[in-house]
Amino acid sequence: MHRRSLPIGIQTFREIREGDYYYVDKTGFALRLINEGKYYFLSRPRRFGKSLFLDTLAEIFTSNQGLFQGLEAEHRWDWSRRYPVIRLSFGGGVIQSHAELDRRILALLRKNQEALGVRCGDQTDIVGCFSELIEGAHAATGERVVVLVDEYDKPILDNITDPVMARAMRDGLRNLYSVIKDSDAHIRFALLTGVSKFSKVSLFSGLNNLFDLTVSASYSAICGYTETDLDRVFAPELAGLDRDQIRAWYNGYNWLGEVVYNPFDLLLLFRERQFRPWWFETGTPTFLVDVLTQRGFFTPRLAHLRADEALLSAFDVDQLAPEALLWQTGYLTFTGSRQIGARWEYSLGYPNLEVSAALNDSLAKAFIGQPGQASELASRLYDILVVADVEALRQHIASLFAAIPHQWLDTNPIARYEGYYASVFYSHLAALGLDLVPEDASHQGRLDLRLRFNGHIWLFEFKVVELAPEGAALQQIKDKGYADKYRAEGLPIHLIGIEFSRERRSLVGFEVETQ
Repeated sequence: MHRRSLPIGIQTFREIREGDYYYVDKTGFALRLINEGKYYFLSRPRRFGKSLFLDTLAEIFTSNQGLFQGLEAEHRWDWSRRYPVIRLSFGGGVIQSHAELDRRILALLRKNQEALGVRCGDQTDIVGCFSELIEGAHAATGERVVVLVDEYDKPILDNITDPVMARAMRDGLRNLYSVIKDSDAHIRFALLTGVSKFSKVSLFSGLNNLFDLTVSASYSAICGYTETDLDRVFAPELAGLDRDQIRAWYNGYNWLGEVVYNPFDLLLLFRERQFRPWWFETGTPTFLVDVLTQRGFFTPRLAHLRADEALLSAFDVDQLAPEALLWQTGYLTFTGSRQIGARWEYSLGYPNLEVSAALNDSLAKAFIGQPGQASELASRLYDILVVADVEALRQHIASLFAAIPHQWLDTNPIARYEGYYASVFYSHLAALGLDLVPEDASHQGRLDLRLRFNGHIWLFEFKVVELAPEGAALQQIKDKGYADKYRAEGLPIHLIGIEFSRERRSLVGFEVETQ
């Protein structure tokens, strides 16, 4: 088996094909898009191969046939026709004002003018110049134009914590994108890609004819690597790596069709031969963590969320639903769907171990307010669970909450929510990446948390004493028979009732029964 170079960070189709790099053939998806429609939109998380796919489309439309030898497109495309391609990318740098956005757009338009040999009459009029560029390219070549927009939403996302500036970016981009629909007679194909899925009303009011590929089952694998890709393309890299571990760490992304791996993770794994949160480490979701903590989001829900189609599409500067934000940025993925009358409902959960552990690690550090101490406490928790020391666990949980500065509790609204303490403990535990199930269902109800580790089963129930009598947490585990479904395994089962006081902001009860 011939080992090739790993295309880490390479987004240029030509470089991959002319060099000795691995390449997963996505040209079949490209041809289907071209043959089936005209205007498309695709949302995928960062570093999933969107830019490479756009570059592949550009090479197809400009008829660079030599790059496609041995690929699906080689014998299925008319290479005698060459289309003019306009490419706009907002991936580079951070734009922080409306004036900067206008300058960037005008610079991109000038670059395309030079590439296509077309000149706008007024170089300062964005809408007029873009329209003139499209019409001029059509007239000069006799072929209708292809428009490819990469990271269409980045100027907005870069300013999402400043609603006034984010709205200005949105309005400026809407002005630009509206030209595409008005130029329909001169356009052969258009695709816009990005991370977020802004509502059509807010950003695409002038371009409401886009077909959204994001949750199209037949295009679920348009970006990312499938199990088949690993076997066919990356077989030389798999030796010495546990396939089940690869799957647990990096697989699981699903857009209602075929499940895929995060490509960035796999390429880094093959190079470094270590299982680490490679993708997560490239961009810690500070803004996302802030949204979840400030809104008092109950983090055990992250493993089992339900949301309807309208909620997931309701993403705008003035309306940031945490569920939509988590899904669109790749921290949650589809685990199922169902139709309820005229309404579609989706189940969401973590895609894999990397995301569940790394996201909860970030959340735990934010909840506790002291990142260094949170990391030290996580290490100590693991050591306690290894030896199954129940008394040490009680002391650890008390220390965990005692370590949170009162000043932090006084100044952060999350601490006022009843679910805060359960969220802290859940994220603290989930950060270890163990076999953890929140809201573990049985015929009697739902247990708050189940942990299976090192030959022991731990069942946790949380209560706020102002809302329930003391001792109710452990009693509920016993009354509901939550341990019954695990007895046949013959492992030690620890029933743990944990009680917090909302008023005293501390752990006030910890009862254990081992069976």
